[in-house]
Amino acid sequence: MAELDYRSCFGAGQDVEVQKRMLSVPKIDNLDDLIRELRKAFATDHVNIDRVMDLMSSYKSNPKDWMKYAKFDRHRDDENSFYVCKYTRNLVDEGNGKYNLMLLAWAEGQGSSIHDHANSHCFQKILDGTLREIRFAWPPESSEEEEREMEVISETTLNTNDVNYMNDSLGLHRVENPSHTQTAASLHLYCPPFESVLLFDQRTGHKTRGKVTFWSKYGERTPFGAISAKLDAEDYENN
Repeated sequence: MAELDYRSCFGAGQDVEVQKRMLSVPKIDNLDDLIRELRKAFATDHVNIDRVMDLMSSYKSNPKDWMKYAKFDRHRDDENSFYVCKYTRNLVDEGNGKYNLMLLAWAEGQGSSIHDHANSHCFQKILDGTLREIRFAWPPESSEEEEREMEVISETTLNTNDVNYMNDSLGLHRVENPSHTQTAASLHLYCPPFESVLLFDQRTGHKTRGKVTFWSKYGERTPFGAISAKLDAEDYENN
C-alpha cells in the first residue's frame, strides 16, 4: 500500500506538479461524471492515489447531485423527550466490487469513534460544512493489557471541496462535525471495501471490532441501516 501523506487539504496551495496533473483530468460537471471516471480509474488492480485524489478534487460539490443520498438519522427519544441525531453511511456506488463510494451525513456535533481502515485506502471529500480530522498513533502492542491515553498526531480542519487521504500506515483517526448548529456531508471512497474495522478507546488504547453497515443504498433506506455496533455516531465531546 502506498504511503503518501495527504494530511494537508488537497486544493489549498497546490504546487506546480499538482496543477500539471490536473490538466489531464477530464471535465467533471456532476457526481455522475465523477462516478464514471472513478470506475475508469479502478479498471486495473493498481490504485493510482494521485489520480483518484485529482478526480475527487476536480468535482465541485453541488447539493443537487448528492442530496438524495444525504440521509440523516433523527429519531425521537420518547423517554427523554428529545431528538437523537447520528451520522449515517449511505452507499452511492459499489465500483464493480473494487471499492465502496458512500456519502456520510453528519448531524450537528457528531463524530465517529477512533478507527482503522482495515488495510484499505480511504479518500474523503467534503461536500458541505466543515469536518475535523484527529489522527492518532497506533497503540503499542504491549499496551493491550495496559491502559494508556492514545497519542494525538495531528488535527486538521476540512472545509467544503477539500480532499483528504488516509490509510493504516498513517495511523488511526476520528472524524467529527465541530459545529453544533450546522450539519455536514462528505463523500468517502474505500478500496478495497470492508465490512468491519477496529475501534479504539482514546482513554485506554483498547480495541474492539465494529461492523460497518449502510443507513441507505442508492438513495433508498435499508431495513437494518441503523444497526452497526460502536462505529455509529457518538457525541465526540463524551470521549
